[in-house]
Amino acid sequence: MREAEVTRELAQREAHLSSVLRTIPDAMIVIDEGGAIRDFSAAAEEQFGWKAEEVVGRDVHILMPPPYREVIADFFAQYRRTGQRQVISNERVLEGERKDGSTFPMELSVGEMNLAGGRFFTAFVRDLTERQRVEIRLQELQSELVHVSRLTALGEMASALAHELNQPLSAIGNYLMGSKTLLRREDVPLDRVREAVEKSGQEALRAGEIIRRLRDFVSRGETERRLESLPKLLEEASALALIGTKDLGVRVRYDLKPEVDVVVVDKVQIQQVILNLVRNAVDAMTDSKRRELTITVDEEGSGMALIAIADTGPGIDPEVRQQLFRPFVTTKRTGMGVGLSICRTIIEAHGGRIWAEDREDAGATMKFTIPLVGSEEFHDGE
Repeated sequence: MREAEVTRELAQREAHLSSVLRTIPDAMIVIDEGGAIRDFSAAAEEQFGWKAEEVVGRDVHILMPPPYREVIADFFAQYRRTGQRQVISNERVLEGERKDGSTFPMELSVGEMNLAGGRFFTAFVRDLTERQRVEIRLQELQSELVHVSRLTALGEMASALAHELNQPLSAIGNYLMGSKTLLRREDVPLDRVREAVEKSGQEALRAGEIIRRLRDFVSRGETERRLESLPKLLEEASALALIGTKDLGVRVRYDLKPEVDVVVVDKVQIQQVILNLVRNAVDAMTDSKRRELTITVDEEGSGMALIAIADTGPGIDPEVRQQLFRPFVTTKRTGMGVGLSICRTIIEAHGGRIWAEDREDAGATMKFTIPLVGSEEFHDGE
């Protein structure tokens, strides 16, 4: 009677285990110490395209393409030789291979169990194809958002940009009209004509430089990080950001350390951050009697450059500070509140961080870090 109860209990446990194997969402594969497949769940059949009866008894490496196949084979060979389980970590991302030869990204977790029949490994496999597709789409959407943010920033500056471009173009017209008048004289003053033509050329170059900066800034382009000169990045981005602010009487001071020079960044994206922070600083000082903008570059340590943009505005409301970098949080009357959120996304994608501090006297300071290249490392790579 006792034996019948034990048999019935074992049958119930086996039925329960079979039910688990059929319903578990991740593929489960039981492997013996020789690397042969002993059990293959229903989810595993769906993921790999093999039926259980086709793979049971065969080597597990058939489920992976090279070079993972060789890695698994070496592991079991070493295990048989030494008995040491120097196994794959609890979770590891690698490639799986289906019956039809197609591959897919998978997350593999492996556990070990000791039974009367020997040692066995239980492998849980999760197909990451859909997760990978979602991550790629999120990256695409993030890139679109960053690009739209640049266009929005330039839309807000459109009037100032038109005025800034009109100045050199008007000057060119005046110089050339003056030269035309001088050339009509019987005794042509060549020195004055030469001077007018030279000044026309300088103004044309100035207009061309403004247009180049605009074209680079709004260009969608591919995200690409290169070695860039940080002082040059700051100079170009702040020049673009300060267009149309002369009437406000903002004094700009740069405090740059010569040794903090070369950084590894996506130029357009970091210039977008600088432009956004400088424009915010200028806007914050609109109602201030003292309007001073200070841009500082220092070394934070751990191979990071520290950029600080300080203003003499009213500072940051403590209630806003905690949410400053969240989407749709803004202190501007007409702002959408996505600029600082995008700045944080860009900086964190570069491995840095961004934060705000109050100044002791008045105003606020926005700080961020980006990867710095040491002078020795830079010259070695040339």
